[in-house]
Amino acid sequence: MSYASVLKAARVIARASDEDVDAFADAPVGNIVDALGRSGAMVHTIKPVTGLDRFCGPALTVDAGPRDNLAPWAAMRLAKAGDVMVIATGGHDAHSVAGDILVTIAKNAGVAAIVTDGMVRDITGIDEAGIPVFSAGVSPNSPQKNGPGAVGLPIIAGGVAVAAGDIVCGDEDGVVVIPGARIAEAKAALAVVRRKEAAMEANAKGGATAPDWLAEMSLDDLFTFVDAD
Repeated sequence: MSYASVLKAARVIARASDEDVDAFADAPVGNIVDALGRSGAMVHTIKPVTGLDRFCGPALTVDAGPRDNLAPWAAMRLAKAGDVMVIATGGHDAHSVAGDILVTIAKNAGVAAIVTDGMVRDITGIDEAGIPVFSAGVSPNSPQKNGPGAVGLPIIAGGVAVAAGDIVCGDEDGVVVIPGARIAEAKAALAVVRRKEAAMEANAKGGATAPDWLAEMSLDDLFTFVDAD
């Protein structure tokens, strides 16, 4: 049986280098977002459903569409070790797009994490598979395997554009996408963000009652005082 009539795939799937991925691998998602100009995170509903909740890797984009997971299954044939499979469903919330078997086989294929704007199911089995899985929710309803779908082509997931060459990172706060064209910029900015964050955290843990920039301002610089009614 041929699925070529319903499935598309990029002939060449670009991937961020290991060096670039490593630059973000241990950074909190919040710091990466700040390095991108305070944006770049997927919608707040996309959160980990597994005990493992930290990942960072090259995006393997999958357009599954609603109520179907033919494309995610087929994407495993194109996956490389370390890929983060990002599955777009158009936000479909009535049926799952992945369950424990798909996640386990994805891990066997080298996929490092799965992110979807849709639903997943079989939470106990997904957790046992041993890779982070992030979704917008859980539904026991199962999908079809009819297509259409696409792999390696641009998608929108969780309100964010994702394409081959991007880096996707996640932790307990959520998921952020680093566009391929902005990786160098984000790497440089991240170093600055992390230094500032470390200084502010040390200040707060040292007993400060205001950050330095606020403490240095006079009350008259900060407020226009008015008489209360």
